[in-house]
Amino acid sequence: MGPYEHLIHVLNFMAPAWGLAVICALCARGMTRWGLPRAAWRVRTQVWVNGWLGVSVLLGGLMLWGVDGKMATWSALVLVSATTQWLMCQAWRR
Repeated sequence: MGPYEHLIHVLNFMAPAWGLAVICALCARGMTRWGLPRAAWRVRTQVWVNGWLGVSVLLGGLMLWGVDGKMATWSALVLVSATTQWLMCQAWRR
């Protein structure tokens, strides 16, 4: 496998974390009109934080089980992203 294929594999490994980060940040921004406190951080910062935390969760799952794509890793990814977004939106102050 060449360097191009390795790059594609790494980007495909990180894609779910970054996709979920974008979705979480945009959904939180859209929900501010319905009672969720206004996000204290910018959307770009929220995506950045959620994306790198998500990649670290995926790496942790890969190192723990030795394979990519286990349901426990996906569940942990969703849980970490949602909790981080909740904290960044300061929803506990409601």
